[in-house]
Amino acid sequence: MKVYLDLVFFINFFFDFIILLATKLVVKEATPLWRIALGSLFASCSIFLLFLSLSNFGLFIVKIVISVFIILVTFGRRNFLTDFIYFYLISMILGGFLYLFDISFTYENQGVLFFGHGLGLNLVFILVLSPIFLYFYVKEYKKTKAKTSVIHSVEIYVNHDVFRLKGMLDTGNQLRDPTTGKSVILVSRNVPISMSRYFYVPYKALNTEGIIPCCKVDRVIVDDVVFSKCLVGLSKDTFSLGGVDCILPNQFKEEL
Repeated sequence: MKVYLDLVFFINFFFDFIILLATKLVVKEATPLWRIALGSLFASCSIFLLFLSLSNFGLFIVKIVISVFIILVTFGRRNFLTDFIYFYLISMILGGFLYLFDISFTYENQGVLFFGHGLGLNLVFILVLSPIFLYFYVKEYKKTKAKTSVIHSVEIYVNHDVFRLKGMLDTGNQLRDPTTGKSVILVSRNVPISMSRYFYVPYKALNTEGIIPCCKVDRVIVDDVVFSKCLVGLSKDTFSLGGVDCILPNQFKEEL
């Protein structure tokens, strides 16, 4: 039997890429495409380890270890457990979908028995069908999740730099600049946004009031929605709310 390693490598890279991309969109990770491609490349190279003579249990352990490194390479370790779980869930959902189509088209049934004389699934058909299925799955998932979710992916463009963050929509954040009327996004102090030109905006909280340094931004993209009339304020604290990097103002709620 001939095995074309270049074809196997390409197929694995393709499926790993769309699964990791779907995981990014579902979990709302602020991960650039080059890291997804890098994770897919690592996953594809690791298929050569599977040609080793291993027991079923040993092969299972190797696959788990490889999956751990795939997630670390692609998304990092900040939300590792969530990324890992959704990576496997989406893999199983896609695998179940392809298995259903394989049963539907490859086998013919006579009563309760199935025979392999049907129309086999073409590889090109599978490669085209898989991303379409994941597209609609992610779209419906995000539509359902958006009704209750307060976590959003955020991209802040300022001074030719791009900061990809995870933000939480806080209905209690009513902070605005009294002069311009622009809403303020509160950013954790560990985000390296350079504020060479900034000004102070007064704020009031529970039994607390003060001023916060703010700067203008070129634009902010929250879940593919562009906001231009907003400011970024640097918080004195590091947020510890599920790994979020910034707090979005309540004014964004109507457009998300």
